[in-house]
Amino acid sequence: MGGSERKLNLNAFLAASGHHEASWRHADTSPECGVDIHHYVKLTQIAEKGLLDSVFLADGYWAHSGSLEPFTLLSALAASTRHIGLIATVETTYNEPFHVARKFASLDHISKGRAGWNIVTGAGPAAEQFSRVQHPKHHERYESAEEFVEVVKRLWDSWEDDAVRNDKINGILIDQAKVHTIDFTGKHHAVQGPLNIARPPQGHPVLVQAGSSETGKDFAAKLAEVIFTAQLTFEEAQAFYADVKARLAKYGRTADQLKVLPGLSPILADTEAEAREMEEELFQLIDHEGATKRLSIRLGIDLSNHGLDDRVTADGALLTDQVSGMKSRHQLILDLIEREKPTLRELINRLAGARGHFTFTGTPLQLADEIERWFHGGAADGFNLMPQIYPSGLERFVYKVIPELQSRGLFRTSYEEQTLRGKLGLMRPENARISNDSNDFNYSKKEVYL
Repeated sequence: MGGSERKLNLNAFLAASGHHEASWRHADTSPECGVDIHHYVKLTQIAEKGLLDSVFLADGYWAHSGSLEPFTLLSALAASTRHIGLIATVETTYNEPFHVARKFASLDHISKGRAGWNIVTGAGPAAEQFSRVQHPKHHERYESAEEFVEVVKRLWDSWEDDAVRNDKINGILIDQAKVHTIDFTGKHHAVQGPLNIARPPQGHPVLVQAGSSETGKDFAAKLAEVIFTAQLTFEEAQAFYADVKARLAKYGRTADQLKVLPGLSPILADTEAEAREMEEELFQLIDHEGATKRLSIRLGIDLSNHGLDDRVTADGALLTDQVSGMKSRHQLILDLIEREKPTLRELINRLAGARGHFTFTGTPLQLADEIERWFHGGAADGFNLMPQIYPSGLERFVYKVIPELQSRGLFRTSYEEQTLRGKLGLMRPENARISNDSNDFNYSKKEVYL
């Protein structure tokens, strides 16, 4: 293939031992690396050698996650890298807009414009950790989140770009006339502002969203610049891609202002037979009893009496509307059961690789073919890479798949842009203040720049 103006966007979803649920038991991994900064530095530097757009850290408040706090970790990674973007999940339900605005502005300054915020509303209940009576319902979380994001953007814009003077001769450190309160009062939040740090280098750190429910898709079409999604098949990915892109016009946005990145979880080897052997190794390490319990809880049906080779049906399962968190993932599993009618073993194995994301087992050349098919077939703008084993899975992708994508003209051959926005082909947003002497904001007219 010859060169093409449109290029893939690739993000690496960092994890401790890998994205397969049994990866921590594999001989090639070290489960203790989950709290080892050197492990994450190594992964990020590998991703940067591969010229990836960004790395991503998920976050949550469940006790078994065992993960480091993202801002602490990404600040260290910023000092260990030069080019790669740094994206972190931060929930809106159990945080305050001022804290989030300040932390992401700080990370953007530390990294010189490489920060991104993955906005989630709180997929897992955590009310008991934050002095709350109960976890808010799905629609309530999204309603609050939309207001939350608006407050954060206003706080980022409370400093004009040239507010910091550092004028030693005239004794002016900051031009206070260019620092403004936001005086926001809404249904869920009331924030005076201004922020206590200058406007981020990117204007706004890149806004990412990871919900794929109907509400989530509309939220992404209105506010997000990147969407991480889970699609098991090419056809499902095409339908999702077309749906989300079609929603953009309602908010005055164009298709290139939202990048759709489905999760891709590969197992790679020089031959397909070797890759299948690696996959079977991981299958043998799965705790099927534990997986059955988790699946029973997720679906709302008791699977404990099912044999591993019994067919699974969705009879009696919770309807998606009855689920408070991760509605799209619940529906994905229901659709998988209806479409493939798997045995319990097959269903557990299918979900173990990446929790419902697209899994691939084969050679680097075969994977490059599949990536090209999704990219040119209207299913993806790129991928959220989720190797089933770290670090070897990421190394194989970077050293075997990236050169093939480059030779096809699908991926960059060098970093040309400093900021994450630049790498993604996104505009730097204008400050949404109407004028320098007004406390009014106009995000509806500036939505095109989000």
